[in-house]
Amino acid sequence: MRHARRLSLALLAVIVVAGCTTAEAGWTYAPAPSGTPAPSGAAPSGAASAGPSAPGASGSPAASSSTDLVLISALGIKYEQAAVTVPASVPFQIQFDNKDAGTPHNIAIHQGGPTGPELFKGEIFNGVGTRVYSISALDPGGYSFVCTVHPTMVGTLTSQ
Repeated sequence: MRHARRLSLALLAVIVVAGCTTAEAGWTYAPAPSGTPAPSGAAPSGAASAGPSAPGASGSPAASSSTDLVLISALGIKYEQAAVTVPASVPFQIQFDNKDAGTPHNIAIHQGGPTGPELFKGEIFNGVGTRVYSISALDPGGYSFVCTVHPTMVGTLTSQ
């Protein structure tokens, strides 16, 4: 009888622990919009537009005559691409694929390193989903792309 009771308690503990663990994050946290003013010529904070010369200014998939499309994806609360290269001095688009179900991500572009001035901030959205961000032309050089929600998600963007 005593063994059956211990076995029942052990089985119950295993069920409780298994029920509390999941393979993916279950939060839906979206931070408040940044109070940081946008640099001149840049879209307001939270917008996906990058300027008048950039096609598809809504942050949604858009038809475009631009052939400069960069693919970036997030999975497991990290970017799958550690580094990307974009054309210098011409507008381009980033197709961002958030593969983390129920987890908010975006892409923000910072000058220099991940804590440098923010030049662009794309819409934060829960996965699974895709957005196309239109970005104004960048001067040649090094930039970082960062998830606003998860600042440890960082990649290198080179404009050349």
